[in-house]
Amino acid sequence: MSRSSEAAAMKRKRLDSSTQGLVDAEFVVLNVVKSKKNLGVWVADVKKEANIAPALVDKCLTSLVKKNLIKKVPTIQNKAKKHYMAVEYEPSEELTGGAWYSEGKLDKEFITVLRETCLKVIGMMKVATVEGIHDFLKKRKVVECCTSQQVGEILNSMVLDDAIIEVKSTGLGEYHSIPIGSACYRIAVGDTSGPKTIGPMASIPCGACPRISVCTPDGIISPKTCVYYTKWLNIEF
Repeated sequence: MSRSSEAAAMKRKRLDSSTQGLVDAEFVVLNVVKSKKNLGVWVADVKKEANIAPALVDKCLTSLVKKNLIKKVPTIQNKAKKHYMAVEYEPSEELTGGAWYSEGKLDKEFITVLRETCLKVIGMMKVATVEGIHDFLKKRKVVECCTSQQVGEILNSMVLDDAIIEVKSTGLGEYHSIPIGSACYRIAVGDTSGPKTIGPMASIPCGACPRISVCTPDGIISPKTCVYYTKWLNIEF
């Protein structure tokens, strides 16, 4: 057995031994929380699924936290809501926001810097792929802690904002170094000096949000729970 397998087995053994003193209600609540894995679960949903008295659910949650079987985790949607997760899981990016969030808040400064930098790189290269831009940033250490996925998400938001356009490589001319059919990006026609100030998504938070690709009406990331979208709706135009 490998060391990692042994470590996992020991962790399961410790967890199994620590559940021996649980009462029936605690088992029910623990199983509900565990079933949600790295997405965790809100207290209201635990009470709904456990189908036991709400006051007893609260008592069980408090007890399970003290026994180090579950933990409270912050969410980017609503910090006031209590969200629980089994201790063996780490919160998913849908809960924490991933690298785009710092201490539970959207890192607008980092997003702005990355958008402006990507635009400059595309302007310099004339046409570029996600991998090409990421390699450029990585080699020159222009932006620290930036992944290829992040670059792709930023480029997608810039396409929505009409700052750049996505095209397919023909393998000819400026595209000679890019495989035919590969997705690549160019500065939007008629603007080679910088980002456009007006676009179909420019006036709303969604246009600058790198998580827009996973935003759905009833999802964990949703317009219903987005504080930035709510603030925008309340602006008097």
